[in-house]
Amino acid sequence: MQSNQEGRIEILSPRLLDDFRPVVKELRMLAASLGLEFGWHYLLDLVWVVSHLGNPTGKKLMDAGAGVGILQWYLADKGSEVISVDRSSRACLPVKFRRRYQVEGYRSANQDDLKPATHAFIHNFNASSSLKAKIYYLKREFQGILQNHHSPGKVLIYNQDLLHLDTIPENTLDAVVSISALEHNAPETLPKVVNELLRVLKPGGILLVTLGAARDEDWFHEPSKGWCYTEETLRKMFDLPIDAVSNFDQYDSIFNEIINCAELRDNLAKFYFQSAENGMPWGIWDPKYSSAGILKIKPAQSNL
Repeated sequence: MQSNQEGRIEILSPRLLDDFRPVVKELRMLAASLGLEFGWHYLLDLVWVVSHLGNPTGKKLMDAGAGVGILQWYLADKGSEVISVDRSSRACLPVKFRRRYQVEGYRSANQDDLKPATHAFIHNFNASSSLKAKIYYLKREFQGILQNHHSPGKVLIYNQDLLHLDTIPENTLDAVVSISALEHNAPETLPKVVNELLRVLKPGGILLVTLGAARDEDWFHEPSKGWCYTEETLRKMFDLPIDAVSNFDQYDSIFNEIINCAELRDNLAKFYFQSAENGMPWGIWDPKYSSAGILKIKPAQSNL
């Protein structure tokens, strides 16, 4: 799939899973090795971003709203330097990630971004709510310590709101990626976040994000605490050119594909089965929205 030079806006189809089967396999294997699970549409999001990103080796990237999600680790395995930004602190990042990857705090002068591994280990062990949870934590950490894999890339942990990336100079990053994170910003705030992400991109750099999509009107999805946006709203918020490629006219047919996708339905993460307070209460397959991918190229001559 080739990217339009100006940008694109795309409802993500389950056909991506077949079109990029080797990437799907890679992502599943990596997630299993790190003890991570996917949100119900995250494989679609991840494959779409990876398919448009091109070769990330040697590139300096940002994962916006990264948490401890898989994309930053995947990109580090490919040889990227990834600035991992999230407003939730990862200062006590588990040892299993530190053992496998070159992980540093973005602001190395203090420990706001990443505390020492020993401190993190003790903190996370004490935070485990039960004996069973403590045993599971020790097991996962021990497995991580035994791993001999060393990633060629690097992950820089930066605990910061996306509105205020003050310590990242403008025009310095080759790409900014984000998986289902920007919709957690208020609608009046999101355009400001987009401008900040574009500010740190080099001219000609690529912004690749996914977020919830709506067919007729913007609405708030309470279980995920995220907004779903129409094509009109997304075009406005991301200032997409009028000729940016779109397939929003296929919203209904693609949503039907999602509902009938056995691969997504039969591989729901375990956390969906543990509560009614999530996007698939008690693991019952019932998608309420589609996922959209936004691609935007920062103009070669830009005032951002």
